[in-house]
Amino acid sequence: MSALAYAWRSLWRNRRRTLITLTAIALSIMIVQAFHNLAIGIYARMIDDGVRAGSGHLAVYRNGYLESREEGLSFLPGDLAKQVRAIPGVSRVLPRIYLPALAQSSSDSRGILLVGVEPDAERAVNPFLKKLPEDGMLRDLDGRDAVIGKRLLTDLKLAVGRKLVVTAQHRDGTLHSELLRVRGVVETGIAEVDGSLLMVGRQRAALLAGMSGEIHELAIILDRADDDRRVFPALAELTGSRPEVAAVSWKEAMPNLANAIKLDYAGQKFIFVIILLIVTIGVVNTLLMSVMERLREFGVILALGSSPARLRRLVLLEALLLGLAAAALGSMLGSLFTWYLVDTGIDLKNFVPENMEFGGVVFDPVLRAAWDLVWMVRIALFVTGLTVLAAFYPAVKAGRITPVEAMRHS
Repeated sequence: MSALAYAWRSLWRNRRRTLITLTAIALSIMIVQAFHNLAIGIYARMIDDGVRAGSGHLAVYRNGYLESREEGLSFLPGDLAKQVRAIPGVSRVLPRIYLPALAQSSSDSRGILLVGVEPDAERAVNPFLKKLPEDGMLRDLDGRDAVIGKRLLTDLKLAVGRKLVVTAQHRDGTLHSELLRVRGVVETGIAEVDGSLLMVGRQRAALLAGMSGEIHELAIILDRADDDRRVFPALAELTGSRPEVAAVSWKEAMPNLANAIKLDYAGQKFIFVIILLIVTIGVVNTLLMSVMERLREFGVILALGSSPARLRRLVLLEALLLGLAAAALGSMLGSLFTWYLVDTGIDLKNFVPENMEFGGVVFDPVLRAAWDLVWMVRIALFVTGLTVLAAFYPAVKAGRITPVEAMRHS
């Protein structure tokens, strides 16, 4: 009888114990795979929403702007926007201006963040602007239309079609004011944004601040998030000839979101480690009990001339077969669970508020997974290896048996 056949037969001598251990390992693999895929799906959705409403997958800033947010740190894009659009994988390039300002109505006044944008490009990308009706969006770059945050609209006691005055500091040090008309109202679900956002055409914002043609941010939206590995070097090459500007990723431009995701996934990894530790203990128990029940059999094998090393290899082979069977079953269950989470997801609308924030991005209450097949294969192989590693102690125990001691066991 071959060693493989003998190990497989020995594994199933106690069917109940083997089935319990096999099921525990398989369920652990299923849980780790499915919840990893769920986390990846949630993070991908949050990143996509965050970069489209925020800084983009990649962005270009004047050196020092990210740290200080000083409105004086602007730059002339020149042909940079056109050159970036030509890079394969780039979907949109969005020049933006950010200005601290004061908004005044006939009833009240509030400090705001005045954002100058290119209306058509922004609406094609920003998920909140897409919700606006056709007549609720800015019409041109230098018009007096304004899109206002819902909470700011309420604080200023305004309504669509009403006028307000915006005052900002000009480059010459004086205060300049513009009369604007509310054309649309946007609700992001983030209280700070909804209470301070006022969006106008980019040229109107530049005129107010005296920074004609200049911008603070060149946000870059990619066709796919993982295209950044290919696009970023090309972008860095374009900005290399301009030492006053620098290209950054969304992780640098949106550190709150990046750090929140890292912290959350670190917590999940800790839970995964606990699950795998429990699996390891189960494997050690199963194989050790199997060895102890077969002492007399091992004694006969040794008496017939087999070596202790052969016994150790047999125990390790049993662990390998157990791990492979569990990996196959667990990966199948993990794939079915992931398929459900991708297609249907988990609806938490009745358990979390609609405007719940996570890392500065509104949390989507419907959780959906995303496939990460490479990681699924890696965790299945890792658990298989862990199963074999857990068998080393039972294998060493089997190798230390002497024929005389073994034959005394009934």
